[in-house]
Amino acid sequence: MISDLDIAFREAFNKISKLKEAVAPDIMLKFYAYYKQANFGSNFPFEGELDVRNGFKINAWMQLKGMSSEEAKKEYIELAKSVLNNKK
Repeated sequence: MISDLDIAFREAFNKISKLKEAVAPDIMLKFYAYYKQANFGSNFPFEGELDVRNGFKINAWMQLKGMSSEEAKKEYIELAKSVLNNKK
């Protein structure tokens, strides 16, 4: 069964994904990290070459080590609300 939190998380993800305006890189890293933590937990992949861009992404995600999936979803939703309210 899909929870209200899961529905709100998907809605926030879809709204952010459809934004036409650019979002600051540091905010995008937070979105990336919360999304990964919400969906994959602290299972960090260490395969392939790591360029600078991917290094920043992995680092942002690793900073959330130990955060629960539910908390990551809540943080993603709150960040999305903040970004979407500032775009109005």
